[in-house]
This record gives sequence, C-alpha cells and structure tokens, in this order.
Amino acid sequence: MNIINKKALCVMSGGMDSTLSAYMMKKSGYEIIALHFNYDQRTQTKELNSFHEICSDLDVLNKYILDLDFFKQLGASALTDRSIDIPTGGVEEGVPITYVPFRNGIFLSMAAAIAEKEGAEVISIGVVEEDSSGYPDCRESYIKSMEQSINLGTKDETNIEIKMPLVHLKKSQIVQEALELNVPLELTWSCYKNEDKACGVCDSCRLRLNGFKLAGVKDPIEYE
Repeated sequence: MNIINKKALCVMSGGMDSTLSAYMMKKSGYEIIALHFNYDQRTQTKELNSFHEICSDLDVLNKYILDLDFFKQLGASALTDRSIDIPTGGVEEGVPITYVPFRNGIFLSMAAAIAEKEGAEVISIGVVEEDSSGYPDCRESYIKSMEQSINLGTKDETNIEIKMPLVHLKKSQIVQEALELNVPLELTWSCYKNEDKACGVCDSCRLRLNGFKLAGVKDPIEYE
C-alpha cells in the first residue's frame, strides 16, 4: 500500500516563532515544504541565511524563496524604508511603525498558490497574537478569515487549513516549547536592525530577550 505523505507549507522567516511552528509540523508527521520571502527588509541577508540553516537542520528537501520588490516601493514601514528609524525606546502606542502593510495577507495569498500546486493540506504560520507587537495581520480572527477566502478561491478539491500553533502563546512559552523540541534557537534571528550582533533594543529583540528571561534560560545568539 502506498502511503502518501501529508504536507505542510511552512512560511519561515528565519525567526524563532515561524521556526518553532515548522518543527511542530514536523513532529506532527508532516513533510515540510519551506517558504521564505525576501522583501528588501533591513536584515534580509541574515534572515535568508538563517532560513537555509534551519531548513538544513529540518532536512527540508523542497524550498521556495520568493523575491518581492513591492514592499520597498510601498515603503511605509521602518523594516523596508531606510528613511524611517527603527524604534528602540520600548513599547509604542497603537500599531508600530515596523508594521508592514498587509504583509501576512500577501504572504498567505502566495503561500496558498504554492500549497495548492504542491497538494499541501496545511499552511503553517508563526503568528503570535497575545504577546506580539500589535500587528493587525497577526490576529487569529484575521488568519481564519484568510483560510476561508483561500478555500473559496481555489479548486473545489483543494482544502487548506492554516495552522497557527503559537497564536495564543507568550514569548516565554515559545522559548520553552522550542527547547523541548530541540529547536536550534542559535540559528534563528529576530533583530529588526542588525545582521551581525542583535541590537537588543528594538521591539523584536526586547520581546525575544524578555521571553528568554521569563523562561529562565540564556538566549544563545550574540547581542551588542
């Protein structure tokens, strides 16, 4: 009897959250198809390198790397517009300037096309709602609505579930879960500013460092 592997298309930035999500999919028995986006973000080179190293550790055989120049043309975010400084003063009120307009919606739309082509039944994304930076496209209700739209806009026989296993976790819980699954956290990258040593003061670094602190373990990456 032929056993058909179930496939999960994992959107992987090279960061801690999406990496843990991919390892959780592998533990659940899915064959991993890895998807990474280069969108001219400040730490693009480092994130891509992290993605490759993580895929190697996961033994991923099927990878997609998509280059998007749209976000650079759009600007409007400190991640893609070099004229806007990355905030380093702690939590901002409202939606942060590091929010990239509708990024996850665009990523998920492209992921859906690949998932349909590859016959993947799952798209995995590492969104975190409760302990995130307040990005509107990380909300569970939004992701579920995208799932519905994707299934309405694909072939009748296509049925894709978007899994977001971290959506209700705190960053400290993400660290703990990653340690339990032997996720190589030293390969992941979260800093918005730097590609050599993490700055330690941008919003993403602060969230990461606090997660490790509350989990009672030392972050294995280098900081300035």
